[in-house]
Amino acid sequence: MKCTNKKYKIKLLCMLCIAVLFMNGCGDSAQTIENPYSVYDSKSLAAGHFFSKNLCVAENRDRGTDQVNSSLAEYAGVFNLDTREVLYSQKMFDRLYPASTTKILTAYIIIRYGNLDDTVTVSAEALSGLAGTSVCGLRTGDVLTVRELLYGLLLSSGNDAANVLAEYYSGSISKFVKAMNKEAKALGATNSHFTNANGLPDEEHYTTVYDLYLIFQEAVKLQEFVTITGTASHDASYQDAAGSAVTKTWENSNQYISGTIKAPKKNKVVGGKTGTTTAAGYCLVLYSTNKNKENIVSIVCKSDSRDHLYQFMNEILSAFAN
Repeated sequence: MKCTNKKYKIKLLCMLCIAVLFMNGCGDSAQTIENPYSVYDSKSLAAGHFFSKNLCVAENRDRGTDQVNSSLAEYAGVFNLDTREVLYSQKMFDRLYPASTTKILTAYIIIRYGNLDDTVTVSAEALSGLAGTSVCGLRTGDVLTVRELLYGLLLSSGNDAANVLAEYYSGSISKFVKAMNKEAKALGATNSHFTNANGLPDEEHYTTVYDLYLIFQEAVKLQEFVTITGTASHDASYQDAAGSAVTKTWENSNQYISGTIKAPKKNKVVGGKTGTTTAAGYCLVLYSTNKNKENIVSIVCKSDSRDHLYQFMNEILSAFAN
């Protein structure tokens, strides 16, 4: 499915107009866009084409589901970033719960706009309400860098790290959520809405496979994001509230990266992000390359088990991404 569908180019032009309205800052203070273009001059009118020309654009219909066991997951998509083709599509525009794949957007904002060498002190508020959820073991008063927090966020899928990063960037989680929704719209993810930085269940916290693709394909342009999500384990080092040294080893929840699961022979997994809740099921957004060294984004959401998640991911990679 080539990314030249006229209907969806028009849609993306509309999305660009929305993006222009929202691309005026993602932190506490508005950020100035240098040399902003006018949507009324002839050069600027070409921006709609520019916005869509590097994206995979698809029709709102399933593609390829008869060639794999599509019952193993409810939503999925495979995208070739180099040829700009949608290779597989399964309920790609239907609303879904993203679980911890939410942290892709959280990390993207922090890496793009934050300073990874800044030090942050963990607040009690950032850790509240997280009992029984996925955390990386932070305690009130811990002092660590933004870079270390990103490892806790993306490898251990720490909900605590997500909240600490949100407070670091915006001053509060609620303000950071506003930044998330602005940034999502700026990236064209207009069918998404976020209510937290970590992906914990909320009826108003949702996205689509296609929106996940839009966000993720921007995230993998950031080398720090690729490096962190492609790391099997990380030995974190920081200080507690008393100034004593703390060391922890954070393991990557992505079983391709940890080595538990093998990708198809012609595919090399580079990175990605998992997500799991009862409402969302088992989810994985994956970054890999195929035999031609082309960059592939593959997404599976709401599988009923971890085994089925990886089985289905391998099926769609083998069938469509080689």
